[in-house]
Order: sequence, then C-alpha cells, then structure tokens
Amino acid sequence: MKKLLTSLPARLLIGIILGILLGLVIPEGGWGDPVMQVVVTVKYILNQLINFCVPLIIIGFIAPSITKLGNSATKMLGIALMLAYVSSLLAALLSMGAGYGIIPNLNIASSMDGLRELPTAVFQLDIPQIMSVMSALVFSVLIGLAAVWTKAGTTTKVLIEFQDIVLDIVTKVVIPVLPVFITATFLGLSWEGTITKQLPVFLIVIVIVMIGHYLWMAVLYGVAGAYSGKNPLEVVRHYGPAYLTAVGTMSSAATLAVALQCANKSKVLRKDMIQFGIPLFANIHLCGSVLTEVFFCMTVSKVLYGELPDLGTMILFCVLLGVFAVGAPGVPGGTVMASLGIITGVLGFDDAGTAMMLAVFALQDSFGTACNVTGDGALTLILTGYADKHHMEEQHLAVDL
Repeated sequence: MKKLLTSLPARLLIGIILGILLGLVIPEGGWGDPVMQVVVTVKYILNQLINFCVPLIIIGFIAPSITKLGNSATKMLGIALMLAYVSSLLAALLSMGAGYGIIPNLNIASSMDGLRELPTAVFQLDIPQIMSVMSALVFSVLIGLAAVWTKAGTTTKVLIEFQDIVLDIVTKVVIPVLPVFITATFLGLSWEGTITKQLPVFLIVIVIVMIGHYLWMAVLYGVAGAYSGKNPLEVVRHYGPAYLTAVGTMSSAATLAVALQCANKSKVLRKDMIQFGIPLFANIHLCGSVLTEVFFCMTVSKVLYGELPDLGTMILFCVLLGVFAVGAPGVPGGTVMASLGIITGVLGFDDAGTAMMLAVFALQDSFGTACNVTGDGALTLILTGYADKHHMEEQHLAVDL
C-alpha cells in the first residue's frame, strides 16, 4: 500500500486533487491574490527547470540509442526497427484521425468563458535551454550516426554514460518536482475555472484511448497472423501475466522478464526471435503510449486553446513522435518526457498545456505500457514469419526462459 501511494501516478493524482481543491477555496482578492502570486511564481520556475532539461533528455536518449542499434546492426535489426517505427507511426495517425472525428463532438466549453485572470508572478527566474529542441534532435541523430560510421568507441561510451547521467537527472530532479509543478498548475486551472468545467471530458477521453489500445493490438496481431501464416491467438493468449505486470509497473523494462516468459510459452514463435525481438521491442516499440499521447495532445489543445492543431502540424508531430518513441527511456512516462520538446516546439503548448499533458498521460500510463508490451508479441511473430519465409536457420540458444 505504501509503495502504491508513493508511485508517480499516485503522487500526481494527489497533486491534481490537492490543486483542484485549493483552487476552489482560495478567494479572488484579499489574501488570495498574494497566495496565487506565489503559486504562479513556483509554477514558472519549475517550468523553466523542466524545459531546460528537455534538450538534455533528447540528446541523452536519442544519440546513445542510435549507437547501440548501429553497433549491432544486422538485417533483422533494421527490419525490427522499421516494424517498431511503422507501428508507432500508424498508431499515432489512427489516433489523430480519431481525434479529428471525435474531439469536436465532445462537450468542451471554451476555456475563456467566465474565467478569472491569474495574477502575475512575484519574479521570473529564466533558465534558457542550452540549444533549441530541433537543434538537439538533429544533433542527436547526426552524432549518433557519425559515431556508428566511424566506429568511434570512445564517443559511444561517452554517449552511453551521458545517457545514464540524464536518466539520473530525470529520475532525481525532473520526476520529483513534477508533483509540485502539477499541483501548482492544476491549482491555477481550478482557480481560473478551467479544469472544473473539463474534468468529465478527460474521463471520457481516457476510456476512448483504452478502446484505441485494444483496436490497435487487434490490428497488429491480425497483420502478424496474416503475414506469418500462424495463429496469432497462440501468442496473445499467453500475454495475460505480462499485460497485468505492465499495468502494475508502468515500465516495459520492468516487465521484460515476464514478457519473455509469456512469449516462450507460445508454440508459434521461434526461440531465437523471442530472445532477439522481445528485449529490443521493449525499448523501441511504444505504440500504445504514442496513440495515447496524440489523442491527449489534441484534447488538451481543444480544452486550453479552443481549437485543434491543424492537419499539417499534427502529421509532423506524429512523424517526429515515432522517432522520439524509438529512443524514449523505458521508465514510467518515458514517452511523454522524451517528447516534451515537440509538444512545446511543434504544437506550441505553454506551461499549462505541458503540465496537463504530463498529468493526464501519467494517470493512464500503465495501460499504454501494457499495450506496448503486448504489441511486442505481434511484432515478434512478424519477425518469426520473416525468418521462416527467408529460410533463416534457427539459432539454438542456451538460455530457455
């Protein structure tokens, strides 16, 4: 019970509830204005700190991931990477299409109707980023590829060590301040009157997204079965323990051991493809998280800014999000943390939009992770079909989980 209450989703949920309740009781005028000035100031400083870390997160996860993949590059690796990216991209595009079709029909009131105006911050502590988001993305891709091309062992080791450093920054700095940032943001939204109007909408959206997870898993397993000529039910029926473990851990990495055990119970998956595919896809295949993030981004845009992003912007966002998902860390909320740069840079979200995205994404992150993990079995079935069709000799592994 104690572990559950100290988990990130629990702390964020407590922060949301606390923020909403405080926002309802703090009055306008009198002592309420100085209190809200402090809240706005805290939110501004924490937002600056989080945004400063975004380019570091991009470099820390994208570049080392490229070097790791490149150092062991084989034909199967290229195919696996393509499968993971295509799955995430198509899931994102499906979510985008559903967003344009469903979100305008939801009862979302304009965020400007009858809202209070937040007071100004007491002071503003600016923490500029070391480089822009797009510069960090391009730098990460180029430095990662160049390290592979030149077989730069020292640079590769430095990038991997930098990844460990950035992961510590995320887990020991960014994650701990998130509940405070979320509390301050939802306090402001509640005080303004925005969140109390839109709470029922987000509950509906979470249900819609979960339905989307199951639909996409059905698509993946249907395609895998048709391509491989094998019964996909013989894979997915063993994935119950992995799905439940992912719901509890919210981490593909933490679920990896259980996922391997589940996949090994299948009679249609090759053992060598399981040992190769399942660990790889656990780190690069995030279709459920991507599907969730796209729909939530569109919903938040409609709630806070009164309109959906235009089609061209959303397509660009989906294409880039697939790239970021490949290099996202396998930790709770890793996808949305890794993609904060394009949420602000491409979609133009401000601190309120970013905070709302972090909060609502984390509250259902367990189900997105479960979709990711279960979908890995389908992609491994495709790899099995490819290996069989090309008469690749099965490698007999010493380890049998």
